[in-house]
Amino acid sequence: MSSPGTDSESEKELTPPPLKRPRQSRSSRTSSSASNVKNNSILPTASSSSTSPIMNNSPNLPPLAVSILGVEPIDEFVREIADFVHHMVTTRPNMGPDAKVEVEAKLGILKDRITGKRISLPVLVETILLPDGIDLRFESNMSAMQHKHFNTILNELQRHSSEPSHPASPLVYKHFKLVDSFYTSDSPRDREKIRVTREEKTGTVTEVTKKVRLGDLNIHSPKRAADWRVSVNLEVPVPHPVGTPTLTRRKDRICYSHEEFNIDLTQVVSNVGPSSPPETLHELEVEIARSTLLLSTASKRGDPNVSEHERSAFDELIRSFVNNTRILVKNANEGWY
Repeated sequence: MSSPGTDSESEKELTPPPLKRPRQSRSSRTSSSASNVKNNSILPTASSSSTSPIMNNSPNLPPLAVSILGVEPIDEFVREIADFVHHMVTTRPNMGPDAKVEVEAKLGILKDRITGKRISLPVLVETILLPDGIDLRFESNMSAMQHKHFNTILNELQRHSSEPSHPASPLVYKHFKLVDSFYTSDSPRDREKIRVTREEKTGTVTEVTKKVRLGDLNIHSPKRAADWRVSVNLEVPVPHPVGTPTLTRRKDRICYSHEEFNIDLTQVVSNVGPSSPPETLHELEVEIARSTLLLSTASKRGDPNVSEHERSAFDELIRSFVNNTRILVKNANEGWY
C-alpha cells in the first residue's frame, strides 16, 4: 500500500454515472439482463440461449415442487441475520424519538489480530461468526483500483437499470461532497464523539449527530475476495458542540439508491492534525434507507394479529439487504488492505 497522498489514483474523485441514454425499442432487447440475474453479476453478460427463469423447463423433466410440503424451508443464514438485527432494534436504549436506527453492511477483510492476515477457517462457504468467538478486527479499506472497479460497475448498472429490458427497478444516484468534524462530548461518561457534517461547497450544516454502536455481526466469505460486517447503530441528533474538532475528514460519496436500500461508495480523506499527513480510505457499504420502515416492520414481525404479509415484511427486508450485499461481495476482486 502506498503512503497516504502519494498514490495519484487515491486522489481521483468519484465518477458519477453518465447521462441516461435513450431507451431501446422492445425489438432490440436481448436476454443479457436475465442471464445477469442468474449469474449474480452486476454487469450485463452476453446473451444466453434461454431466458426462462424456470429451472425445470426441460421437456424430459416434469414440474417439480420446491419440497414435499410445497414450500421452501427457511434460509437459516438470512434468518440468523434477521434475528440479530431484530434483537438489536427491539432492545435498543431509549435515546429520544428523533434517534434513527442505522443498519448497514460494509465490505472488507476479517483479519487475525495476532498475524494481521485474513482469517482462515475450516469452512467452504460464507459463514456467520459467533460474536467475540475469534480475536479479529474488521478492515473496510479497499485499494484505489478496487474503488474504481466498483465505481465502474455500479455506474454501468445504473445506466442499464433504466433500460426496458432490465429485470429490476432502476437505480438512481446522488453525488455528495461533505466534510465531517468530530468533537469530544462534554460528558465524561460519553465515549461517542459528536459529528458535525457540512456541505463542502457551501459550508451548510446538514447534520449534528452522535453515533451509538449497538452491535456487529461478522460474515466470512472464503470463496470471495472480501468478507462483510453487518452493523446496527443509533444516530442521535445533538446540539452543535463548541470548541475545536479533534478530527476532520472529507467525504466524496456517490449514493446509489435502489428501492429501500442505499449503496454508498465513498472516498474519505482524514486529517488528524496539522503535523500529521492526511489518510485516504475507500469504503463500500449497503444501508437500509428508511429507519421508519425498519422499525415498523420489526414491530409486526411474528405478530398473529396482522396479515401474513405484514408479519413477514421484516424478514423480506433483511433478505433483500443480504442479497444486495452478497452480490457486491461476489463482484469484489483482489485489492483489500
